[in-house]
Amino acid sequence: MSNTEKLILNLKEIAGEANVIQDREKLKEYTVDGKTPGTVVFPGSVDESSKILVLAHMEKLTVLARGSGTKMAMGGIPGGEIDVVLSSERLNTIKDCDTGNLTLSVESGLTLGKVQEILAKEGRGYFLPLDPPFTKAATLGGIVATNDSGPTRYIYGTARDLVLGLKFVTPSGEIVVSGGKVVKNVTGYDMNKLHIGALGTLGFICEVTCRLLPLPEAAATLLIPFKDLGSAGSFIRGIVNSSYIPAFVELFDALCLSKISDAVALPAPGGYVAAVGLEGVSEAVERQISDVGSLGKDHKSTGVVTLREAEHLSFAKALRDCSLSLKNNFPNLIVVKSNFVISRFIEMIEKSEAIAKDEGVDIANICHAGNGILYSYLLVGDQLESRVDDVAKMIEKLRAEAVTFSGGSVIESAPTLLKEKVSVWGGIRSDYAVMRSLKDTIDPEGIFCPGRYVGNI
Repeated sequence: MSNTEKLILNLKEIAGEANVIQDREKLKEYTVDGKTPGTVVFPGSVDESSKILVLAHMEKLTVLARGSGTKMAMGGIPGGEIDVVLSSERLNTIKDCDTGNLTLSVESGLTLGKVQEILAKEGRGYFLPLDPPFTKAATLGGIVATNDSGPTRYIYGTARDLVLGLKFVTPSGEIVVSGGKVVKNVTGYDMNKLHIGALGTLGFICEVTCRLLPLPEAAATLLIPFKDLGSAGSFIRGIVNSSYIPAFVELFDALCLSKISDAVALPAPGGYVAAVGLEGVSEAVERQISDVGSLGKDHKSTGVVTLREAEHLSFAKALRDCSLSLKNNFPNLIVVKSNFVISRFIEMIEKSEAIAKDEGVDIANICHAGNGILYSYLLVGDQLESRVDDVAKMIEKLRAEAVTFSGGSVIESAPTLLKEKVSVWGGIRSDYAVMRSLKDTIDPEGIFCPGRYVGNI
């Protein structure tokens, strides 16, 4: 019996024969940047996850953690072969729902969409205040591992602000519980934050404990179009510096508008549209609808569209999942995420548009204007192969501008061809030595697929 056959037999003994994939055609569905794994295994418990990693550690196998796959385009090209994909799909139950204390403990493979559906039916109705792209399909473990977020991070923050505890398995198979069900529960090192955003390079997340909130009594979105970027920026600065506390403050251009408007009747294309989300008690929402609309007129808006109930929800989904609509229309879609000082969001948008024009590449922008984050969608289409060097230079120019504004840029999604030309994460920063030391201490054998994180960690 070969070593591969022994490995498959051992994995089947741990997780069950039906929960191990070895068929070459099926394995292709789990390919990451051209690397097809040797096998895929679906543990059904934390204990099974531990046993699989003990085996991987003993055999010096590389392991790639995976949820539903919505975030697998993130990260660098895996270094070497992928021996095992460890999927959390069967870890999909709610362990504890304590609405009285506004906490939820759930296995990492449950999708956020399912969590929200269940919570909405609990008592008066609750929700987990996260809204990353692909909310319906994204798993809690994947969201935490990538620290992914959406427009409402403006008011609720990200996973780093909402996760109270984790249960994870180390590369050697040790089961570790970090944090708990209360906010002030950390003594010593905060292990939660080591894993949030680490892209699964330090351990396999099995359970997540996080904060909940009651569903707001009312919610609405105001769409306020402007003919020029200056007027839109002036309006948004007025909102950010006011006493209002919107759920989100977004600014998007005409191209993104055309993709979002498939789901919602929006203002006529052209110029820019500011989107302001409002949540809370009914009286407060109604008052802000009036006041924010008036503020838009003061800054030369061309009108106001108010979305409520189903339209509000449809717009929120379309805004989060804009990249999916663009990808369906533009093959080889490249997504670049830039962060910068909040006050410089207009300058960053202007720079991105100017760089794209100089390089002859179509670009669509959505800006979390209240957070200082810009998503630039590069629409190179079928020209990528012939223009890959130009696109790589364009991304480096975007990064240079973000650095000028005290930030940086990462490639969230791109074809493998581009990843071979330009670093997904950008240049190595001064804190890289600390990150490298942590990786070497926690995963000295390099079990969790090397190459995916900053500096090929």
